[in-house]
Amino acid sequence: MNSTTIDDTSLLNYVLTFKNLENAFYAGALNSFTQDDFVNDSLPTWSRARFEQIAEHQQAHVDLLSNAIGSGAAQACNYTFPYTSPSTFAALAEVISGVCVSAFVGAAQYITSSDYLTTAAAVLSTEARHAAWIAGPVNHQNAWSGALDTPLSLDAAYTLASQYISGCPSSNPTLPVTAFSSLTIANASLGQASTVTANNVTVEGQYVAFLSGVTPTFVQVVGGQVVVPTTIMGTSYAVLTSSNVSVDDSTITAGVVVLQFPYNSNGALEIA
Repeated sequence: MNSTTIDDTSLLNYVLTFKNLENAFYAGALNSFTQDDFVNDSLPTWSRARFEQIAEHQQAHVDLLSNAIGSGAAQACNYTFPYTSPSTFAALAEVISGVCVSAFVGAAQYITSSDYLTTAAAVLSTEARHAAWIAGPVNHQNAWSGALDTPLSLDAAYTLASQYISGCPSSNPTLPVTAFSSLTIANASLGQASTVTANNVTVEGQYVAFLSGVTPTFVQVVGGQVVVPTTIMGTSYAVLTSSNVSVDDSTITAGVVVLQFPYNSNGALEIA
């Protein structure tokens, strides 16, 4: 986390940064793909119309937050999204919506104004509905990953968002965040050893914190590998950390990896 003061305005601009990203993401995809494109790519016939509604919600969220912040509101940046078809757009929408939910849950602790907290909560609850709908009816994946959503720290969530941001207006306010070095967990599979690498960071002896719900699971990196625990399910996250007792922006050294481990309707993990 950088030295910028964390206050309610900077926190709302942090949330607005994610909403600007989502607003551009949905608008761009809907401008790129027609109804026929969605149907021909084996997506439900009604999915594009629902995505249009989500796009309208994103614009409403941007307007709400911008009006709440006033003249200092962050403006949209330039973005690059790696989708090439309606189905790859839908898959990425699932990831981005989930990241936004985790980002907003993690940021809530810093908001002191009850009015701002109510505004953020209203955005968060709708975002969670979007994430569940995209994952479930559209992508036929788990609509939730457990009883509790997974909070992400400010820097961790921003690290995931920043990979889609290619540049921002110089007039935008400085956010209280810094992106971490990249982390890779190769071919992560439940119960199996996976190779861990990080950009310009020594991984040996550190810990991978697997984030699923509010209680992280720590596994030490030994021989450049980590055994992925079988206790995580659905969508979770992993970061490299110097600590085996806590995960925050002061202990994370690299990340963030998005992990997806589907489970069936009986709650049983689908272990390959």
